[in-house]
Amino acid sequence: MNLLALAIWIAVIVSSVLLMAGLRRSRSGPAGPATALHDLSEAAFVVGGPGTVVDAALVSMLGDGRLVGGGPGIVQVRPGARANDPAERAVLRAHQAAPSGWLYQVRFAAMCDPAVQEIGDALADRGLITPPGSGLRRHRRWALTQAAVCALLIPVSVVLTVVSLIASSGSGVPFIAKVLFALIGGIVVGLVCAAGAKSRVTAAGTRALRDIRSAHRNDPTPHVQTALFGLRGLRDPYLRQQLVPAVRDTRLAAAQSRTRPHSTDSSADWSAAAVLPIVWCAASDGGSGGGSSCGSGSGCGSSGGGCFSSGSSCGSSGGGSSCSSSSSSCGSSSGSSCGSSSGSSCGSSS
Repeated sequence: MNLLALAIWIAVIVSSVLLMAGLRRSRSGPAGPATALHDLSEAAFVVGGPGTVVDAALVSMLGDGRLVGGGPGIVQVRPGARANDPAERAVLRAHQAAPSGWLYQVRFAAMCDPAVQEIGDALADRGLITPPGSGLRRHRRWALTQAAVCALLIPVSVVLTVVSLIASSGSGVPFIAKVLFALIGGIVVGLVCAAGAKSRVTAAGTRALRDIRSAHRNDPTPHVQTALFGLRGLRDPYLRQQLVPAVRDTRLAAAQSRTRPHSTDSSADWSAAAVLPIVWCAASDGGSGGGSSCGSGSGCGSSGGGCFSSGSSCGSSGGGSSCSSSSSSCGSSSGSSCGSSSGSSCGSSS
């Protein structure tokens, strides 16, 4: 029993040390000279990935009337409406490619727009977020496995303790007393590391987000609050009524893009980006409607979880970009992958 107890201690300590070291390497990014967030679109990407970038653009355009509701879940562009930034231009392009005007389709296609996806590339280059394929999903799975195994070994240790006490007539130190602290430590380390692996935001990204939030702390404008905190920062009831269902239904748009047959009719293909490889599926601490998660299994535009920590995500571009499937990790054509390939698309059921 002493050898078994020693083996458990060694296994837990080695696994925990390797897990923490590997997670730290995965979360580290290049230290670029410019670590500040340049604008609200970058802040939104850190908060909730491509989904929050598009949500902030939609809030701005719906708020000032450039987009108007044409029915439940449907939006129309006012004649002469112009975009003020790349994210809003992505929204206008997505609306042109989605004649029906369904907001969830517009949101999905805009998330997959190269201009939105390139925001993530720029942030990763500056070390503010970790790029797809950095191993966070693998380390999260490792951490959860360690916590689960240690938890299962506690009742096993109790049984072994009873058996050993019977065999030794009640003498000696109980086996459970020899391994309990190691098992509890393994559970704690596993759960803490699993929580840390949900977030793609680096320490520099966290500081940059905190700085830009501080700079806009007195700005109650809905699109600013959405960019800085996701839809949880949106208080306007009309805008929430429009956007929260669209965030939820983004999964439907992803499913439609996977099942839609190929057609030579351009009107049947409302989003060419929907068939491109998928890369950025990410989110941080506020997310769209609470967030989505590559690592935890929520898909694009879902309302819980986060690859950055909580947020929605998706997209693709000519450079390779986009989102995830249930329990998948972000990736690109350069090697990391959401499990996506040509013809795959963002989103999944939670």
